[in-house]
Amino acid sequence: MNDRREPHDRRIVVGVDGSIHSKTALRWAITQARLVGATVEAVSAWQHPAMVGYAFGGIPINYEGDSIAAITDKVLTETVADVTGQQDQPVEVRTRVLQGHPAQVLLEAATGADLLVVGSRGHGTFAGMLLGSVSQHCVQHAPCPVLVVPQHAERPA
Repeated sequence: MNDRREPHDRRIVVGVDGSIHSKTALRWAITQARLVGATVEAVSAWQHPAMVGYAFGGIPINYEGDSIAAITDKVLTETVADVTGQQDQPVEVRTRVLQGHPAQVLLEAATGADLLVVGSRGHGTFAGMLLGSVSQHCVQHAPCPVLVVPQHAERPA
């Protein structure tokens, strides 16, 4: 049997987009990492807008791709700081901002990881969906086990 996966490196990858669902997923990933002695890799994705063109009156839109990456990095940094600031026992959390579709970025980042953790929905889904498109795609195609954390996962029973 030819297994092309890389060896596991005691790493839990978690998708972070700043939504409440991704914050819940990050909290869960940090708790799990503490229990199993893993590091957390918080990953955010950005991509160029689908429609780049002209504003009203035919004036070209001045689009700066780096500004989207910078905004994504800022959201990731602030989300990680917010969540890790609430932790009693710190866990190593590395951050990565990558260009591409969120599902593809997460799948690539999860290669060799012990686990991929995603929230049940992010910013880019319709409000009534039970499972977002990125989460669904990750569940179907991930190179490692995937855990989808519902928003209510932290509420007391």
